Amino acid sequence: MSKMQKNSRLRTVKAVVASLGVAAAMVVAGNVPAAFAVHDETFQLDGDVSASTTTNVGGTTQAIDWSTLFGSTGNELALPSGYTASVFSKDFNTNANGSFNTSDATTYTTGSKDTLPISGWQCTASNNVNSKIDVMNSYATAYTAPNGHQLLYFALERNTNSGDANVAFWFLQDQVACNDNGSTATFSGQHRDGDLLIVSAFTNGGAVSTVDVYRWNGGANGTLGTTPVAHGVDCKTTAAGDTGCATVNTGTITTPWPTANFKDGVGHSLRIAEFYEGGLDLTANNLGGKCFNTFTGDTRSSQSLTATLFDYSLGNLGECTSTTVTTPNVTTQEIPASGTLSVTDSALITVTGIQTFSATLKFFICGPTALDATGSCTTGGDQIGTTQAITTGGTYPSTAASITEVGRYCWRAEFSGDSTAGVPASKDDSTGECFTVTPRQSGLDTQAGASPVDFGNAVTDTATLSNTANHQGSGGVGTDGSINPATAGGKAGGTITFTLYKDDCTTVATGTGSNPQTVNVSGDSVYGPVSFTPDAPGTYHWKATYTGDAPNTLGSSHNGSCTDTKEDVVVRQIPTEISTAQKAFPNDSATITSSVAGNNLPSNGTVIFRLYDTLANCQAGGDTVNSGGLLYKETKTGVGGTHTTTVGTANTSVAVDSNTTVYWTATYATGDTAHTGRASVCTENTQFTFTNDSGPGTLFP
Repeated sequence: MSKMQKNSRLRTVKAVVASLGVAAAMVVAGNVPAAFAVHDETFQLDGDVSASTTTNVGGTTQAIDWSTLFGSTGNELALPSGYTASVFSKDFNTNANGSFNTSDATTYTTGSKDTLPISGWQCTASNNVNSKIDVMNSYATAYTAPNGHQLLYFALERNTNSGDANVAFWFLQDQVACNDNGSTATFSGQHRDGDLLIVSAFTNGGAVSTVDVYRWNGGANGTLGTTPVAHGVDCKTTAAGDTGCATVNTGTITTPWPTANFKDGVGHSLRIAEFYEGGLDLTANNLGGKCFNTFTGDTRSSQSLTATLFDYSLGNLGECTSTTVTTPNVTTQEIPASGTLSVTDSALITVTGIQTFSATLKFFICGPTALDATGSCTTGGDQIGTTQAITTGGTYPSTAASITEVGRYCWRAEFSGDSTAGVPASKDDSTGECFTVTPRQSGLDTQAGASPVDFGNAVTDTATLSNTANHQGSGGVGTDGSINPATAGGKAGGTITFTLYKDDCTTVATGTGSNPQTVNVSGDSVYGPVSFTPDAPGTYHWKATYTGDAPNTLGSSHNGSCTDTKEDVVVRQIPTEISTAQKAFPNDSATITSSVAGNNLPSNGTVIFRLYDTLANCQAGGDTVNSGGLLYKETKTGVGGTHTTTVGTANTSVAVDSNTTVYWTATYATGDTAHTGRASVCTENTQFTFTNDSGPGTLFP
């Protein structure tokens, strides 16, 4: 029968109230949205795997089937829109020649029951599984409808259609597995509240009699509810708008992937009632809001919850996944002058398979470590900010952290997941979460004092320090308490060393004082002046070096090659000047002669010389030295005894040092009455004109 023929048998009227109590679940804010059935969405529940035979249920064409989801080897294909996860689990072996092998590594041991916690389930390998209970392949997919409903679709292939069959499917939120390693083993993982068991029976004639859904209540050691939480029948007999149904193939079907059946062997065909598929609308049955990550399809002795479990096929559905991708606000940045850098992280939380959940997000930071360190913040560190409650995916920023020290830092963001809903945890502790804070390069500029200076005087230098950063704080978190410190760091410390060099730029100058000289630093400021007195004239050069203040501020230096002329100073020789100033000591002489030939002058004559500063004073004839203009007076006695005689002054005390004219008088007293006395009155004068050198002269030699 073709799908179009089968569609004619299906009622197209949507049920207002489905058999599984969907009405209450679909009332939102007083509105009743259109009901959607599990087999009138986009997926075909028609008893085959081929998407090419489309169906039309409830007025909607279903164009997707298992062949849309899986390829020729059972490989997962790209998911169509709305489908969030899929899994294909192959569960049969072949011999070297390609024929069917009856061994199976995944069968339940006796005693494994659905009612037990997962820790009570055991698996073992079997060399010869009965064909009726032997699972060939099982597969499942998760779908979110446009109206937000979560749906699960599931399928199972068995090796033979002899007799009626009972199958079940577990949808588990935890990661569940069993590795028998050739012997009996216990399943790993555990139940979570809301795990679902779907139990169904079908006939070898190709009809599904019942579909019952049971809920696991409580956690790992909870219990399986004994009353079905949802119920369905054969999809071929239920109307559109149903919330759960299943069906089997009513004729031989072809699969794109390898399968096997008892009569045909390994190939691509399944005979009637060897293929089973079903679907469940979780939201409509108030079972939504969970993430099912593990899927098992099994065969069993009956529909009883305590039935004996036979073969199983298990796969990782991974309906819900979570990713945490973080982006720090800085990658590499120089530490500010304040010594404090505010950094944040941002986490993009992406959760598939569920829209809302209850989870937490924490941000941690590790560091500081060395700038050339590697690795990331995989564990440890310090939590920044409080734990954030997360209910939906999105981008969430961290609280800002104050970084006060140079180094390498790494963030880590931890998303808790929601174990109740089956959302797995995730984190980002990659090296992309790391960033570096680099030191600040200080600046140093210097200026020598006035130049030249005379030998014996000091030369000076002054430094201007800039672009420093405060040093790290303390009392916070991080490897040394520098993150979010309780006490802020002070201004940059360190020292500046001033050194005066001789003109060759390598020889340290000698002299009076300290050279080099060191001054302590407290942040950006002007330091100095420092002074030093060289012991020789010449050209000198100042150099200055700042130590820096590790780790936040790098050191610096200035004029290391003596090329900055602002740092040159000259100590010159002490200069001299020469000037001349002349002076003269005026002297006079007088010659006295008797007018009678052969007559000698008396021997007791007296000659008095007087020197005046002006003609008027000379004519006035004052006789007191230093009064009335009389500059000098000298008396000569015992003059005479010969016909003629000459006497003169011996002035060495009264000098003339400026341009002037002085006047002399000389008187002669004979000392007897036979001769007459004589006087030279103000006629004699001396005119002085000086030309001196006022300096400073020229260098000599």
